[in-house]
Amino acid sequence: MNATEAKNRKINVGDDIDIEIPDTAHQISSDSWFQVAFVLTTGINSAYVLGYSGTIMVPLGWIGGVVGLILATAVSLYANSLIAKLHEFGGKRHIRYRDLAGFIYGRKAYRLTWGLQYVNLFMINCGFIILAGSALKAVYVLFRDDHVMKLPHFIAIAGLICAVFAIGIPHLSALGVWLAVSTILSLIYIVVAIVLSVRDGVKAPSRDYEIQGSSLSKLFTITGAATNLVFAFNTGMLPEIQATVRQPVVKNMMKALYFQFTAGVLPMYAVTFIGYWAYGSSTSTYLLNSVNGPLWVKALANISAILQSVISLHIFASPTYEYMDTKFGIKGNPLALKNLLFRVMARGGYIAVSTLLSALLPFLGDFMSLTGAVSTFPLTFILANHMYYKAKNNKLNYLQKLWHWLNVVFFSLMSVAAAIAAVRLISLDSKNFHVFADL
Repeated sequence: MNATEAKNRKINVGDDIDIEIPDTAHQISSDSWFQVAFVLTTGINSAYVLGYSGTIMVPLGWIGGVVGLILATAVSLYANSLIAKLHEFGGKRHIRYRDLAGFIYGRKAYRLTWGLQYVNLFMINCGFIILAGSALKAVYVLFRDDHVMKLPHFIAIAGLICAVFAIGIPHLSALGVWLAVSTILSLIYIVVAIVLSVRDGVKAPSRDYEIQGSSLSKLFTITGAATNLVFAFNTGMLPEIQATVRQPVVKNMMKALYFQFTAGVLPMYAVTFIGYWAYGSSTSTYLLNSVNGPLWVKALANISAILQSVISLHIFASPTYEYMDTKFGIKGNPLALKNLLFRVMARGGYIAVSTLLSALLPFLGDFMSLTGAVSTFPLTFILANHMYYKAKNNKLNYLQKLWHWLNVVFFSLMSVAAAIAAVRLISLDSKNFHVFADL
């Protein structure tokens, strides 16, 4: 038994069942299912939704886009429910994705899963910093289009805001009222984008909804868009979020997931479909760049996107923060000088590295597609189905086992195809790449 296992404790969850809880510096079992549902909904309606009209609907068209989003919703709910149901598998509460994989497969899988998850979340967080920086630049350009300040400057400012927020909020459960703020911010930029898109769409002539490019080009862009479909609905950190929910953890997590994939997806659907309807195949990959309207309204929407990205980044960075806090025993009063200084150094350093990479490579979106192919697909679909198959093997009939294996094979092939499409995209765009670009 190692030091961490020695600190583990057991609690009784009813019916004389004891569940072992791993040691952690962060709060667990403290949040209602409704608060957890809002954490999930914050992720799904982050400022990334302002890009889905251009990154999902334009490559897929009306039929492919609508069907793809609906299928991705159903498949993602199913895959996440598999992971949620394994949270207390084997009499132990698996509060980290890597803990669950390690418990089922062994130490090598623990390390591999942690590596995949870390890279996945790090790239997502870099994306949030670039997104916040781009929105900040959009506000600047609305009032002063003098090109004095470049995108890397705005990314640096966005990174500083993210660092201050990360230092001030000790753990995921402490978000509290910030989740309500995040919801309001999401509604602001989504409502503004919808209203201005409808206004433009009503006035505009007929739009072109054809999928652009040659047959080969269409094949690769459609495959790449499939990665965006997966990214839209999945966090890659469900066990870490589930760790915060009160008992009964599986039942309450399922309530949160049902909320996320019903009411939670409606704003995202609305802005994605209406944005594409209004601008067709010319839709920007950042919808607020396509809309026309009063400067103050567009500025308000962009500022909301900036602030919401800061909150969303904190959610996706929380597994890294939890690891650092637990590793170095940062517990107790979050305002204690020792704890505060640690967060300044550790989290400030993490955000600083993320910000530097984001400013250095603001075209990181191409590389994020590759990351999604090699990490999001495996974490969300391949591992989820195979872990459930492995854990419940004795309780599954032949058809159920076959179903899980079909999922594993299908999503493995999708992962390979998406990786090839991403490598091709990077190769085609490489001639336009330069560090600290002002995009």
